[in-house]
Amino acid sequence: MRRTIVRFMVMLSLLATLSGCGIIDYFFLPPPEDTAQELFESGNDAMREKDYASATDYFSKLKDNFPFSPYAIEAELSLGDAYFLDEEYAMAAEAYKEFETLHPRHKAIPYVLFQIGNANLKSFVSIDRPQTNVAEAYEYFSRVRESYPGSEYAQKAGELLGECRRLMAEHELFVADFYWRTGKFRSAASRYQHVAQEFPDVEDLRAYAEEKGKIAYLRATEEKAQQDRDRRHGSWKQWFEWL
Repeated sequence: MRRTIVRFMVMLSLLATLSGCGIIDYFFLPPPEDTAQELFESGNDAMREKDYASATDYFSKLKDNFPFSPYAIEAELSLGDAYFLDEEYAMAAEAYKEFETLHPRHKAIPYVLFQIGNANLKSFVSIDRPQTNVAEAYEYFSRVRESYPGSEYAQKAGELLGECRRLMAEHELFVADFYWRTGKFRSAASRYQHVAQEFPDVEDLRAYAEEKGKIAYLRATEEKAQQDRDRRHGSWKQWFEWL
């Protein structure tokens, strides 16, 4: 028993001696948090390694914990890039939009607007779904071309505007063709006319819409005429039956 007490006292004495060297802190205190610079460098390292999920974590921590750091603005922009490269397009668009809101006069704004459009365009799934993302992509590409015509992104935006127009026209034609297939020729004719009027720049689809629109209108007219005849004949038949 005495020997145990002696050992315990020796250990206490040793710990007290070593406490100045940080041994107790090392074992019992939580490790210090990364600095803004360390988070930024770790995020960039993750980007180079194409570990985009980790990169978003590093840049998000930097943005949230060190909003006034000199690395914060670059981290906010890199966060959008990390989401985009990770194909998290909705998150990328939101990150870029937040950057534009916080730094509307930053030199990277032409790129940011282009990337918002690009992220929305890449969110396209199929023409049978609502084209909200494509319409928003068209809006942002238009802003780049109109507000920053001298930037390197203006020409790229112009090229993608045509792609957006085609996708929107194809969606409208999909709806028109659905009405056609289900025998709703009046609604089909109206939709085909809309495509022909609103998308004259998509020439092949405009020509298709014009041709199908004429036929749909004729069928709708014939259908109405038949309904009118049936109604008249029905009224005469009811009158004779009454007699």
